[in-house]
Amino acid sequence: MNIGARQRRIAAATIVLGLATASVTSASAAEGPCPGGPFGTPLPSPNPTATKIKDGFNFLEGPTWDAATQTLLLSNMYDGTGPQNVQPSDILRYSPSTNTFTTFVKNAGSNGLAISRDGTSVLAATHDQRTVSSYELATGRRTTNAANYQGRMFNSPNDLTVSASGTVYFTDPNFQRANRPDQMSGRTGVFRVTNGVVTLIDDTIRQPNGIELSPDGRTLYVGGNATGKIYRYPVNADGSTGQRGDFASLDGSDGGTVDCAGNLYQASYNDGKVHVYSPAGKQLGTISAGRNTTNVAFGGPDRKTLYITSGTASAGGNTGNFGLYGIRLNVPGWPY
Repeated sequence: MNIGARQRRIAAATIVLGLATASVTSASAAEGPCPGGPFGTPLPSPNPTATKIKDGFNFLEGPTWDAATQTLLLSNMYDGTGPQNVQPSDILRYSPSTNTFTTFVKNAGSNGLAISRDGTSVLAATHDQRTVSSYELATGRRTTNAANYQGRMFNSPNDLTVSASGTVYFTDPNFQRANRPDQMSGRTGVFRVTNGVVTLIDDTIRQPNGIELSPDGRTLYVGGNATGKIYRYPVNADGSTGQRGDFASLDGSDGGTVDCAGNLYQASYNDGKVHVYSPAGKQLGTISAGRNTTNVAFGGPDRKTLYITSGTASAGGNTGNFGLYGIRLNVPGWPY
């Protein structure tokens, strides 16, 4: 069953979101990933604060919404172990209807996540094997999508997004490379993988992190965690990208997402906020959610709930305290 069919099936459902109850009308989900506009102001106020759903996790990352099960998948990362100091991680599943968390894949080795376009698997930036992987949602079976670039291991794939054609775009900083050898000659990069073929987009950004496609698939956004910039690239019909340009200035850029109006939601680890920008790069406001915000994703039956991962990093011994937050917004979000 395709994504549009599943959305039509659930369009009349009502679900408790943990922080609010949202009823879906058939118009909100009847025409594919995004309803028709026009869309108004995305934020309920210029600087709202999200509500904590649950904390007590070591380090949360990579939320993504599974429309078929009406649940949120996210990575919980632990402190590094062994001589290479690699961080283990699990993929968790949050069910808003019951406000419960369960483990979907133990030892997934994942950071950023994204549901595939056909809705059958979750794509994962997997730092455990320094690859991009996918996990079947029905079985949890793992497949490698991108193993290396020209025979060289990636640093530690971090965030990813997927286009309508199935091309996966991902960032490769070195945050989770740990004590393993550097095979990228000191560079951190942005890549795409199409039908198993990996292509370098850019290896001149220091610590690229969050990565998002505009709803029409024509613009790729990349946050430069160590550069203080968010960048944008034009995307060609074949999935290749054009010349990079500056989009906005943001210190500590981490994960992000977009809404159906094309507004960009970029988390900043440094200030614990989600910064919201119009497609033209104008800042529309910020959303607060604890400290050290890592990532964001839209979810809920009408995809107007923004889920945010944020918290305090571990000081050793898995003493981190990260939480999942949520806030209702005015514009539905892009699910990929």
